[in-house]
Amino acid sequence: MYKLKTWNPEDPIFWEQEGKKIANRNLWISVPALLISFCIWMLWSVVAVNLNSAGFSFSAEQLFNLAALPGLSGATLRIFYAFVVPVFGGRNWTVISTASLLIPAIGIGYAVQDTTTSYTTMVILAVLCGLGGGNFASSMGNINFFFPKKQKGTALGINGGLGNVGVSVVQFVAPLVITCGIFGSMGGEPQIIMNGGIGKSIWLQNAAFIWIIPIVLITVAAFFGMNNLETAKASVREQFIIFKCKHMWVMSFIYTIAFGSFIGYSAVFPLLIKFQFSGINPLQYAFLGPLVGALSRPIGGWAADKYGGARVSFWSIFVMIGATLGVIFFMNQHNFIAFFIMALILFVTSGAASGSTFGMLSKIFNPKEAAPAIGFISAVAAYGAFFVPKAFGWSTQATGSPSMALYGFIASYIISLFVIYHYYNRRDAEIKC
Repeated sequence: MYKLKTWNPEDPIFWEQEGKKIANRNLWISVPALLISFCIWMLWSVVAVNLNSAGFSFSAEQLFNLAALPGLSGATLRIFYAFVVPVFGGRNWTVISTASLLIPAIGIGYAVQDTTTSYTTMVILAVLCGLGGGNFASSMGNINFFFPKKQKGTALGINGGLGNVGVSVVQFVAPLVITCGIFGSMGGEPQIIMNGGIGKSIWLQNAAFIWIIPIVLITVAAFFGMNNLETAKASVREQFIIFKCKHMWVMSFIYTIAFGSFIGYSAVFPLLIKFQFSGINPLQYAFLGPLVGALSRPIGGWAADKYGGARVSFWSIFVMIGATLGVIFFMNQHNFIAFFIMALILFVTSGAASGSTFGMLSKIFNPKEAAPAIGFISAVAAYGAFFVPKAFGWSTQATGSPSMALYGFIASYIISLFVIYHYYNRRDAEIKC
């Protein structure tokens, strides 16, 4: 049966005899569903880099906008997606939200084949990629219901961390599949790019078309393999109680520092390398940043369960400050290797902080509050995917360098350390977690 009327993961007997198996099955279907969502959400981080080579003539600001807009729409959709699981059911919504990813995947695949496609059309398609970003809120809220409190940090770390790998997957897979006509005549004609006077064929549409079959397969798996929990049912009005809780707003800020940095840097990393280091192919390296950041997220969730989320978040963000300073210094020195190492450290620590921060949420909120709180907090943080690229674009246009934006991020990191210490980490903190 897809609908479970009884669910009590805090009961050890129920958990061992029945609950663990069901929870893990839902988790391991949720993971690829979230991963493919991130692939679609961050698709423009790859497509934007190649558009002008494929015959378009967009300005640098327009390209930064196309990379940023999915972040804006995805974050906004998360606000609504935060409340849908208790209303529609986790299984039902996973099926609907995963299937919706076909819209931007098919649309982009056709749009990039025609160099007369308007910038307005590209903007609409970039906004539709936010459907993938919205899925994070509902996915994390849904998985939160399935696991006992002592395992929530690890479970949410796995779901979010492996889901975040989608950012790296799209930045690794897309540059490979555009080099050959893997779909034959069904995939459309190639575009010709010139390199040193020599023409080379690419199929930019493959960057979008490659995800169609996985989307369909995952949608089917969610339909037949996931469950709705009757115990998770709640009206939107019942869920709105979270807005009266001070800690939801505090944690929104902290999670924005962590995940907002991760997803924002992921969206802008290929363009940052392209504009700051001429002669470097950004797509050969850019995928490694989101990869190490995503893989460190489950570690951050596990560490939060074992050592305390506030402590792990504090020290992760502390290291983020040093890494950001290193990024600025070596970027201005035009030392790509050192810059790249600092950037990887920044990705690792922002990923770990994302996992540990989510580990804190299960200690701060009760199960009924946690799902909408997780969704809304993740929505606020997801605006980093819009504001970070926009900040880089503004800083580059105003000063000729993205350094000013990075100094602004450092200031926010320092503020967050004081917030974490005051509310959650000091000896007499309001909520020690």
